[in-house]
Amino acid sequence: MESTEKLTDTNAILAYLYETFPLCFIAEGETKPLKIGLFQDLAERLADDSKVSKTQLRIALRRYTSSWRYLKGIKAGAKRVDLDGNECGELEQEHIDHAQATLKESQEKAKAKRLAKAAASKGENTQPKAEKKPFKKPTPKRKPAAAKVAKPDVAVQNLTPAVLGELKPNQRVNVKLGKSPVAGVVLDIKKEDIQVQLDSGLTIKVKVEHILL
Repeated sequence: MESTEKLTDTNAILAYLYETFPLCFIAEGETKPLKIGLFQDLAERLADDSKVSKTQLRIALRRYTSSWRYLKGIKAGAKRVDLDGNECGELEQEHIDHAQATLKESQEKAKAKRLAKAAASKGENTQPKAEKKPFKKPTPKRKPAAAKVAKPDVAVQNLTPAVLGELKPNQRVNVKLGKSPVAGVVLDIKKEDIQVQLDSGLTIKVKVEHILL
């Protein structure tokens, strides 16, 4: 008898997707780019599945498509696949460029955290001795160079906020997600809610204040 216990942990939901759609979601090794609009297919396929909600599916899909494994798989020659592993189109160069830039930024942030943690740990174990050269002031510790990584996003500065009345379906836009804008296409506009399909294949619903042109 199938369990109806709802999954809430993102890792558990990803494990469920690996098991349910093994030709689409790859658990280990190199992944495959996902079909644009895959979230709708996923939501429809699992509409009667009480284990997962659309919200949790969206979170799990976002984690999967932002992982280093997935971003490394967005490369020239790779084919997008649907839930059953069928090929459904080649990648556009702008999608490849965006994935490579996102991967580089994520790796630099991870490296910065490691350096900062290592420097902090080293500083705790190297206390200067008071009796050694008391006439000379101890040299102030330098902050890890990696701490300077966080800078204002130039891409955001060069974009302008969208106006609700000027947006229309199929229009290319940028969505503010975290520090970097993510490119996508407007699918539908319902009052103040704007449905945007990101270049990664994920579809989200945002307010106009999150849209940049």
